[in-house]
Amino acid sequence: MAEGKQKRKYLYEVDVLRLIFITGVLLNHTTTMVGNELATASWESGFLNMTHLSLHFTRMGFMFITGLVLFLQHYHKELHVWSFWKKRFLGVGIPYVSWCFLLLMGETLQQNAWSGAGNFLADLVHLITHGDDYYMYYIIVTMQLYVVFPILVWLFKKFSNKHNLILGISFVFQIVLLFFIKYGLPHIDTSNWPYLMKNYGFSLLVYQFYFVLGAFASIHYEAFKGFIERKHRLIGWGTLILALGTLVEFYYNQHVLHLSLTKTLEIHQPYIFIYDLFIIGFVIWIGLQYAKYRENGLPQWLVKFVSIGAKVGFGMYLGQTVALTIMAGVLSALDIADIANFMLIPVMFIIIVLMDYYMSYFFYKIPPFGFLIGRPQWHVTNLWKKREKLTI
Repeated sequence: MAEGKQKRKYLYEVDVLRLIFITGVLLNHTTTMVGNELATASWESGFLNMTHLSLHFTRMGFMFITGLVLFLQHYHKELHVWSFWKKRFLGVGIPYVSWCFLLLMGETLQQNAWSGAGNFLADLVHLITHGDDYYMYYIIVTMQLYVVFPILVWLFKKFSNKHNLILGISFVFQIVLLFFIKYGLPHIDTSNWPYLMKNYGFSLLVYQFYFVLGAFASIHYEAFKGFIERKHRLIGWGTLILALGTLVEFYYNQHVLHLSLTKTLEIHQPYIFIYDLFIIGFVIWIGLQYAKYRENGLPQWLVKFVSIGAKVGFGMYLGQTVALTIMAGVLSALDIADIANFMLIPVMFIIIVLMDYYMSYFFYKIPPFGFLIGRPQWHVTNLWKKREKLTI
C-alpha cells in the first residue's frame, strides 16, 4: 500500500490535549471575568493577578496541537496546495465569519447600540479583518499558519536530516524575539508599524516555535512520545517549580521592572516560554496515560465525554463568549461580596465549561448548525452533486 494511502493510527492522547487546553482557556477567562467584578485593592483580586501567569500556557498548547495535527494529516502524503488552502480557509473561515456576525449582533442588541446597517457592517468588516475581540486572535494566527504551511512542509522534507537543527534555530529565534518584546519593544515607538507587528500577539511569528515543535513531534512521534514517557518525572517536577516561579516573575515585573499590570501579565516573556514547554510536555504525558488506560480502567462516561469534547473543541473556543457573557451577567446580578465571588470560581468554571460544551454538542448534532463549529452536516458541494444526479 502506498505511503499516502496508509491508514493513520488514531492518537487518543490528542483528544485529551484538545479538551485540557480548551478547558484551560475557559478557566483563564473565567478568572478574568471574576477579577473584573472584584475591588482592585482586594486580596482576592491580588491573588488572581499573581496566579494569572500560570494559566496562560493554554494558548501555546493550542498552537502546538495545531502544528501537530496539521503535520499528522499532511506530511506523509503529497500536499496539493490549492486544495489545502481551499479546504482549510473554508473550514475555519465560515465558522469564523459566522461567529463574528452573531457575537457582534448579540452585543449590539444587548447594549441597545444599533446605529444603522452601515455602521454595523463597518464594525463587522473590522472585526473579521482584525480579529481583535471575542478571543478571535487564534483564528487570525491559524490562517497565517495555513498560508505558510506548504513552505514549512517543504522545509522539513528538503532538510530531512536536519530536523533537530530546524527545531534548534526556531528555539533560539523564539527566545531572542521574546527578550526583544519584553526588554526592547517597550522603548520603541510602534505607532506607525504594520498591524501584525504592532499587535504582535496576533502574529504568527511569536508562536512559531510551538508550530515547529508540533511539526517535529508529528514527524518523530514515537521518539517524541518515548522522550515524554522517560522524562515525565523531570517534566512534572519542572512544571510545578516553574508554576510557582510565575509568582516570582510577577513580583519581578511589578517591583523590579515596574511594569504595568498588563505588561506584567503578558504571556510573551522568556520565562513563560520555558514554563509553557514544561507544562505542555506534562499535559502530553497525561494524554498518553489516558490513551493507555482508556480501554481498561477508565469509566466509559469519561471516555465518551473526552471523545465528544475533542470533536467540538473548536466550537467551544469560538462560542466561549456566549457562556462567559451569560455567567458575567449572573455574577453582576448577584452582587455578592468579593470573597463569595472568589469562592464561587470553581462552580462558575464548571458551569461555563458544561454550557459551552453542550452548546457546541448541540451544533454538532443538529443540522444545519454544524457549520458553526467547523463540522457541517451538509456540504454545498455534496448537495450540488446530488442535484446533478437527480437531473440526469
